Amino acid sequence: MLKWALIFFLIALVAGALGFTTIAGASIAIAKVLFFIFLALVIIFVVAAIFIGKKVL
Repeated sequence: MLKWALIFFLIALVAGALGFTTIAGASIAIAKVLFFIFLALVIIFVVAAIFIGKKVL
């Protein structure tokens, strides 16, 4: 998911540099959504690993 967020961010940069502001705006919005979904999933999995994981000691 982070890979797709980076791809959309790069599309937005190229589109913005070429003057396609509508495409750039849409791409950056999609990249933001994907990044925050990725961030939420990472936090959920880290918290789950802390509480569910086996105790080594």
